[in-house]
Amino acid sequence: MKTLIGQMQIQVNEKIYLKDPNSSDLGKKIVSQGIILIDEIGLENFTFKKLATRLETTESSVYRYFESKNKLLIYLTSWYWGWQEYQLVFSTSNIPSPEERLKLAIDLIATDIPPNEIIGNVNLEILGRIVISESSKAYLTKEVDAANKEGFYSAYKRLVGRISDIVLEINPKFVHSHTLISTIVEGIHHQKYFADHLPSLTDIKSDSQKLGAFYTDMALAIIKK
Repeated sequence: MKTLIGQMQIQVNEKIYLKDPNSSDLGKKIVSQGIILIDEIGLENFTFKKLATRLETTESSVYRYFESKNKLLIYLTSWYWGWQEYQLVFSTSNIPSPEERLKLAIDLIATDIPPNEIIGNVNLEILGRIVISESSKAYLTKEVDAANKEGFYSAYKRLVGRISDIVLEINPKFVHSHTLISTIVEGIHHQKYFADHLPSLTDIKSDSQKLGAFYTDMALAIIKK
């Protein structure tokens, strides 16, 4: 599965960027080094000027690809959710039991990405940390409604939708499938963040297997109630 996914081109809404970063070496470096720099200093302290300095290019060159750092963040998170969607499709395609597919889907979200896991110019381990700590900033903005109309969050919504469909296979009368799945996805990220930074707020700590099991048990109990 890893080989097949590694050969795929993750599609990102072209309205998010001004110039496709995959179309040039500089664009690819903007993405790869942007991931590293955001992880190092946080989105608040990240600027295109700092990224340009690291790339030994001009700030205006970076702006030719993305009009703002928020658009870069949306690009990165969209790419991540697209990658997660591919993993979900491959890992559940031959599993007849919807309960087992739901467990696999939740485990997929909860499982830590191995160190130095790289696809193309994207370091998945580092990008995963950014999604946990920064991804909510992609939509917690005043421009969220306009961005949503442009389809900027479609990758995330598709992933939630696919897992919600599995929930409805288990219980077609369950009316809160999207609410449940988006709560689980965000909850997993919060628990991972708490484990690393605010440990008194979680009992899971850094055990992704227990984290997946907790949310799977919770989901099945609610769905079958």
